[in-house]
Amino acid sequence: MKKKLFLFFLLPFLGQAQTEENNSKPTTQPFNNESRLFKDWSVSVGGGASFMTNADLTSFYDGKVNWGWNGYVSLDKQISHTFGLSLMYTRGQTKQKAYLDAASGVGSGHTKFDQIALLGDINFSNLMRRTDNKSKFRWALHGYAGIGLTGYKTFLQDNNLLKDWPMRIEQKMDVASFTYIGGAGLKYNISRLLDVELRALYLISGDEEFDGGGSNRTAPPGYNLINDTYSDNAWLFNLGLSFKLGKHQDHLRWVDPLQMAYAKASDLDEQFKDFKVCEKGDQDNDGVCDDWDRQLDTPAGARVDGAGVALDVDLDGVIDLNDKCITVPGTVENNGCPVEKAKTPVNAYVVDEINRHFNGIEFELNKDIIRKKSFADLDKAAEIIKSLGADDKFIVVGATDSRGSAEYNKKLSTKRANAVVKYLVNKGVSASVLTAEGRGKEDLKYIECDPATKCPEWKNEANRRVYFVANK
Repeated sequence: MKKKLFLFFLLPFLGQAQTEENNSKPTTQPFNNESRLFKDWSVSVGGGASFMTNADLTSFYDGKVNWGWNGYVSLDKQISHTFGLSLMYTRGQTKQKAYLDAASGVGSGHTKFDQIALLGDINFSNLMRRTDNKSKFRWALHGYAGIGLTGYKTFLQDNNLLKDWPMRIEQKMDVASFTYIGGAGLKYNISRLLDVELRALYLISGDEEFDGGGSNRTAPPGYNLINDTYSDNAWLFNLGLSFKLGKHQDHLRWVDPLQMAYAKASDLDEQFKDFKVCEKGDQDNDGVCDDWDRQLDTPAGARVDGAGVALDVDLDGVIDLNDKCITVPGTVENNGCPVEKAKTPVNAYVVDEINRHFNGIEFELNKDIIRKKSFADLDKAAEIIKSLGADDKFIVVGATDSRGSAEYNKKLSTKRANAVVKYLVNKGVSASVLTAEGRGKEDLKYIECDPATKCPEWKNEANRRVYFVANK
């Protein structure tokens, strides 16, 4: 770390560093095109398929592909490691078809074209390369955009139409034949002399006639009206080779400018390997020299700040090395974790107050439907519960008298307890504080009323109830 710290302060001066010969001439050179440190010219050739798309007559007809071809040659100049220019000549031919109507039938034809274009080339892989990436790269993604002049000759044959057929159109390469080009390519660096590239370019002609459909928009028999487009466009897919020209080892498109700084830093590592940054040493081995270490007895393994003080992220007095809850303030006694407060039981008075409003809640006979006359009491109970803390939890208990089977009573009491919970939740009580529990005839208020015939009816009625208990 000491050596890296020294290099960190020294690196800004690397760009200005120079050695002198005979006490006069600097030997360093800037990283630019004029320095001629790299190859920056290349010649590229390639070819592949071409397809008429976004037109009235297209290369994709009736589920089949009408293959065309194209070939190109270009002279490439690399301006910087991320941008270059290409002067490119392309020749090709597309084949296309279209169905007009029953009277005309299917028109088939082709377009032969020549193009001269100037393309801008952006090297995305070098542009977006991480500054800490020291490795050389062999794959690169390129983006292309430019303009060109395109001359073409079209041929269109419709066997159902004999007069004035076949139709031919010729566009000479002049100022009226501007074309826009855009696309992308994937390059691979085979060697210091050769690259290979898979490229796709989209050619926007700006002409309605490029597909051979007619000399104008309304030209008979109407092929130019098949699709609502005023520009016939084509895709060109190529596989090409780029021959890198020059005597230098590397081509500029494959160079990361920081590699030179990395090389200089490597030289400095060797040159200053015996250099001592810390005169007084580092007795606690925390990476901070004793000259400016504010904590000379940092425990082994502790992370420190720039002044050599052990980090305490949550500022609770327990350093991160010993803190079991690093981001949450706690106590020294609890290893940096907060001490959980004992849960305070719900006040018995509160439970009694809630149950006071639960007394006399009535349901439809043998059903879990609450009668309307009990709504007012339940509303008051809901307000009390909502005023309590989120840690206060309750069990809503349903109970019955001793009439009927134990299974039936358990089921009915559970439904009634759930009905009360649902009502209270609809009134704004959090569902997380309530739990429904049906106890049937196992929870008699008057235990002597089993069987029910032993007691007067008012005691049996009191056994049929819903009430609250604290959920501890």
